[in-house]
Amino acid sequence: MDFKNRYTLILSSFLAIFCMSLNAQNKDLPNIVFVIIDDFGYADSEPYGAKDIKTPGINELAKNGLKFTNFYANAPVCSPTRCAFITGRWQQRSGFEWALGYGGTNFQLKNGQYEAVANIHGIGLLPEKNHLPKLLKKAGYKTGAFGKWHLGSQDKFNPVHHGFDEYYGPLLGHCDYYTYKYYDDSYTLREGTKVIKDFGYLTTNINERAVDFIDRHADKPFFMYVPHMAVHSPYQTADKKPKQITKANLNGGNRADYISMVEEVDKGVEMIIAKLKEKKIFHKTLFVVSSDNGGAHFSNNAPLFHRKTTLFEGGIRVPCIMHWPEKIGKGVVSDQIAITMDLSKTFLALAGINEKSYDGINLLPMMTDKNNTVERILFWRSNSKARRQKAVRMGRWKYILDVNCEMLFNLEKDIAENENLFYQHPQIVSEMKGKLQAWEDEMDQNRPPFKVR
Repeated sequence: MDFKNRYTLILSSFLAIFCMSLNAQNKDLPNIVFVIIDDFGYADSEPYGAKDIKTPGINELAKNGLKFTNFYANAPVCSPTRCAFITGRWQQRSGFEWALGYGGTNFQLKNGQYEAVANIHGIGLLPEKNHLPKLLKKAGYKTGAFGKWHLGSQDKFNPVHHGFDEYYGPLLGHCDYYTYKYYDDSYTLREGTKVIKDFGYLTTNINERAVDFIDRHADKPFFMYVPHMAVHSPYQTADKKPKQITKANLNGGNRADYISMVEEVDKGVEMIIAKLKEKKIFHKTLFVVSSDNGGAHFSNNAPLFHRKTTLFEGGIRVPCIMHWPEKIGKGVVSDQIAITMDLSKTFLALAGINEKSYDGINLLPMMTDKNNTVERILFWRSNSKARRQKAVRMGRWKYILDVNCEMLFNLEKDIAENENLFYQHPQIVSEMKGKLQAWEDEMDQNRPPFKVR
């Protein structure tokens, strides 16, 4: 055998051993399932106190896993929270101060200035190499997203360009659950970048797609993102098909419709649990359920004050449940203050990746030891025409600037934000306002190609 052939043989053997080692390491990676429910009320699952809604799937995860009591969405509306999760960073860095759609104002950077634009369909999150799905895919995960995207509807913004191997769902902020059309008649349903014609109730379809993904990829580590459109309006249920939605009738409905929609989402949670058990991988799967913001029209956010679109607790404090038998004990309740983008950092940590550009923290130490907590300071800002607010959470204290009204609450004693302590604690207010200003200065150094406010 000549030197060249011998060298080729040695190199091939080395590569084979390396690939075998890599495959063995990959098989040890835990699976990740993240179900995010849209506009989900804080008290609208049984683990968080629901009396009129049955959520056996979520119940099982909470009973045998961990429930957070101080978990927050990155924003009080959809797009910014979803952006923070995909990028792992404050959404302001990418231009998302508010949700894409009829409720916000969109600006594009032109000649160094931001100019208002009317076309919401031309703005979106451009892919970057450090976005969560891309990094997990690079680490050996099979990646799939099934549900609402709401980070841009043009092909260049599609989830498959952000690192998802598969995508099925509506691209815009809402749609008819049967015709898949936005209120302006735009057809939103896609499979990858392809327009797909489908039929049936959207939530059911998303549930079935998620289960099928697990069925096909149970032999390798996978990351599955299930961002349901439910329970966002329109309030359409699986057992009745109402008239075509318009901007005028979009929010019509009642509590019974809302309950039915929540329970259909929970059926999907049950289906995913059943499939994970069938494939004997439930024990090695981190399963997370949360919401992208506080509850809206027919939700129950008790005991929190207010609702979606505001920075009061009812707009940003959300349920979050984690289940992972290999690492998390049963029935654990954690008071750790956390936020959506912490999940991004945590999911990367599971894959052995420390992405330093991410703004969140790794929650694994707190997940596995409820007594292991860290201090957090969290910030929110909404500059939309709907409502101008700013807020800071620092330990037990919450500062809010609501237009021109300043408030301070002790959330450990006053979770419903009833007693304004602003004038009693000027030093705490001054410290929190200083930290808020520093955070805003950092955020405003960025010049993203667009801003949604």
